[in-house]
Amino acid sequence: MIRKHPIVAGVAVVIFGIGLWSHHGLFAVFLAAAASYLILLLGVVMLGGLARPVPAPPPPGELRRVRLTYRCSVCGTEVRMTAANDEDPEPPRHCQDDMDLVAPPME
Repeated sequence: MIRKHPIVAGVAVVIFGIGLWSHHGLFAVFLAAAASYLILLLGVVMLGGLARPVPAPPPPGELRRVRLTYRCSVCGTEVRMTAANDEDPEPPRHCQDDMDLVAPPME
């Protein structure tokens, strides 16, 4: 754990040394050093989570998850599409015509 975050460990050691130099009890100094280490570690982990890039899109030909509902304007048949080659696929055809995209209901 210390090898992953040497700066955070160094700051905790400095706080521990300052606490010993200022004549506080050993338990209070240890508690303060541990708390500062955990707070700094949490901050480093949170910033590291924000710094990660967005994953690359899947290769072309691999199916992507979608949740689209289409309705035939001629007969009223509805179709839900759950996987597609693209994030914005072409509408399916029914009754020799393209189906209309149905807006999702407000939840």
